[in-house]
Amino acid sequence: MARPSRRPAPVTSTVRGAGVAFTDNGAVTNDDQTSVTSALPALIAREIAQAGGWLPFDRFMHLALYAPQLGYYAHGSAKFGALPSSGSDFVTAPELSPLFACALAVQVAESLAATGTDEVWEFGAGSGALAAELIAALDALGQPLARYTIVDVSGALRARQQARLAAHGSRVAWADELPATLRGVVLGNEVLDAMPVKLLARVGGEWHERGVILEANQAAAPAPQAPAAIESEARAFVWQDRPTALRPPVEIDGNGDYVTEVHPQAHAFVATVAALLQRGGAGAAYFIDYGFPEAEYYHPQRTTGTLVCHRAHRMDDAPLADVGDKDITAHVNFTGVALAGQDAGLDLLGYTSQGRFLLNCGIAALMEASDLPTRATAMKLVAEHEMGELFKVIGFATPGHPPARGFAAGDRLHRL
Repeated sequence: MARPSRRPAPVTSTVRGAGVAFTDNGAVTNDDQTSVTSALPALIAREIAQAGGWLPFDRFMHLALYAPQLGYYAHGSAKFGALPSSGSDFVTAPELSPLFACALAVQVAESLAATGTDEVWEFGAGSGALAAELIAALDALGQPLARYTIVDVSGALRARQQARLAAHGSRVAWADELPATLRGVVLGNEVLDAMPVKLLARVGGEWHERGVILEANQAAAPAPQAPAAIESEARAFVWQDRPTALRPPVEIDGNGDYVTEVHPQAHAFVATVAALLQRGGAGAAYFIDYGFPEAEYYHPQRTTGTLVCHRAHRMDDAPLADVGDKDITAHVNFTGVALAGQDAGLDLLGYTSQGRFLLNCGIAALMEASDLPTRATAMKLVAEHEMGELFKVIGFATPGHPPARGFAAGDRLHRL
């Protein structure tokens, strides 16, 4: 299977996710964005020096996205919006259509009833659009929440969420850290793709971990070099590969050059959430993101991996350039996610495409009852050539949860 195209998007919007990480303790305004992002390369350069001249890519990606007040998700630039003219970089499903939350609410209400709980936890809530629409949809379904808790430590995004959700008062809360236990329904819409990944490169038949150095260190580097150097804020960050014992989770046929990602942080996050739900004794979790099962993710033809950047509704494959001014993301290995949740004690409810999940939850009837513009935007959620096929949904629950409606038809667990 050929890898997804990295060509600039020819349409009006690029779809991407809202990041979550447990490090950001501040925010800055748009007026300060230029000054703070110019400081980010200097911060990364210091980390490279402190690490002995070589920084693994997952640490570089973490700093680029989440360094307090400097990283992409930590400062106040516009991120979510339907058009580049808004100053945004991408659009997510909740901003694209309110019917996304309305359909998702059907599954959330079912899981709340099945587990006897009345709280939703959302990780990486972005602009707050999903929270606002889901609370209203659950009220309309007769499944009102006692609490909607958001875990999103980006100060800039939290301020936007608080403004958007102010009308809900104390029903909405924000958490700075995970509790000792979790009960209720956990949601992560485009969260896993924004978690830092490790890069592995097979060069000359041997596996290496790909990291980042400063160009000045290049002459002394003993390991093979990736060819391209990227100038960023008057500092040159360049790739450097080091031999490693790390491997992709499956054997990749052939000996040709091959670059891919592994996802220890995302899988650890899912395992942690699963363990907390187990400890709480009752709950479910749904993660929605773009990605593939393991066999597709590590297909021999996917030779350059899935890592891309998003800015102004266009994509590029230069994560070392313009650090802090654009998003960095990788697709999700859903087999690894499934194993992480199962190994922590949760049952797998199902795995399917976003389009099929939303159709199972009644989005077709919602579209039929809507006006034409609403139908047109909602079609992007389910159409195979838009978000409907590339995006997937995976569900977990504590033991005893009945079959989930969202996976009633088109379940693909057998493909994981």
